[in-house]
Amino acid sequence: MRTPSALLAVLTLTLVTPQAAQATGRPAIEAARDIWGMIQQLRGDHDSAQAGVRPQALQPASAGEAPVDLSDLSHPARLESRLAPLTRLPPARMRATVAGGQGRVGDYSVGSEQTVQGHLLILRGDADVYGRVQGNVVAVDGDITVHTGAVIQGDVLAIHGKVREQGGVIDGEIRTLSAAPAGAAVTLSPMQLTLRRLAGLAGVAITLGVLGLGLVAFGRHNLEIVSDTVSHSFGRAFVTGLLGQILLLPTFGMIVVGLVLSVAGILLLPFAVAAYVLLAVVGLVGGYLAVAHALGETYTRRRLAQGTMVAAPNSYRFLLTGLIAMLALWLAWAAFGWVPVAGDLIRGAAILVTWLLGTAGFGAALLSRAGVRENFAGRIIPPEALTDEYLWATPQFGVPAVRRPGVTRSPTGGP
Repeated sequence: MRTPSALLAVLTLTLVTPQAAQATGRPAIEAARDIWGMIQQLRGDHDSAQAGVRPQALQPASAGEAPVDLSDLSHPARLESRLAPLTRLPPARMRATVAGGQGRVGDYSVGSEQTVQGHLLILRGDADVYGRVQGNVVAVDGDITVHTGAVIQGDVLAIHGKVREQGGVIDGEIRTLSAAPAGAAVTLSPMQLTLRRLAGLAGVAITLGVLGLGLVAFGRHNLEIVSDTVSHSFGRAFVTGLLGQILLLPTFGMIVVGLVLSVAGILLLPFAVAAYVLLAVVGLVGGYLAVAHALGETYTRRRLAQGTMVAAPNSYRFLLTGLIAMLALWLAWAAFGWVPVAGDLIRGAAILVTWLLGTAGFGAALLSRAGVRENFAGRIIPPEALTDEYLWATPQFGVPAVRRPGVTRSPTGGP
């Protein structure tokens, strides 16, 4: 509801303004505009961003500054970048020269008997056109309304506003440019996009490398068991990991419900949730690192079997080599992801391979109980048969394989 004082102020302005206009020679249209502006402010129709902007002419720019060209409105974004800094200044400091036209600050109205020669620019205000404008009309942070009987012999552009046709005639094109939403993505060039993705990939690689080095330093035995489980039981590990991913959320729900139903369990619920999430993350990340260890170990041992000299063939080297191999597809996507079709294909392949290997690693971590059980690690032969010389030089089948280390011969009764 409007207060009586507000209504009284409007009636007072309505009665006083005509006499003041006659005494000072002020045009009646200006007095009517002031009254209408007061009514809109009392009603709350004006935007708060426009409050306090007094309608006035745009002051010309200083010598040497390029004028604002409104003759071509086909690139509204370019014009917005030129005019946006002006709208952020106080009205008294707004200065610009409009080539072949004029500029206004605040709301501006073209009377029904008025003709504006050239282009018209309105900053931080609405433009109401009742008469004729022989040029283009541009409004920044305001609307353009073309009323009945109005004629605009040119194009119309509303930046961060709207164009309302209420019976008028616009000979040119109508364009609007909305404000960019908060957090909108910025279009990057292929080089910028590539550098950004490479930086992100480097961060992921460094993080995984540091976690892997820490895992080797403090949990090497468990890591090797999970890695051997991946190498010797990949299919079983993948199926187990897939089932584990499916049952991950239902198991979490069962734990939460079971704790809520008990009095003591409610107190332990936050700790149980944190422990469950931590174990799931450790299983996924640790399994992924175990797959990297398995890949690196397999590659390094094959090179050793071929007679290639490899410096420091240890778990650290295995892990780093495997990580490089597993991130190779992501490196290709970071370099060529901007290519229209090939980039999507590479990204899809990288996601699929990462999911397959991560699932197998997670399953191996579940099968081995985080590297505690060796049932599926392939360690069922004697320890002396696990040397490189035995694995790559000793036959596994045939007559020579009868005399392998760890195999005892039964005595015979012959000569």
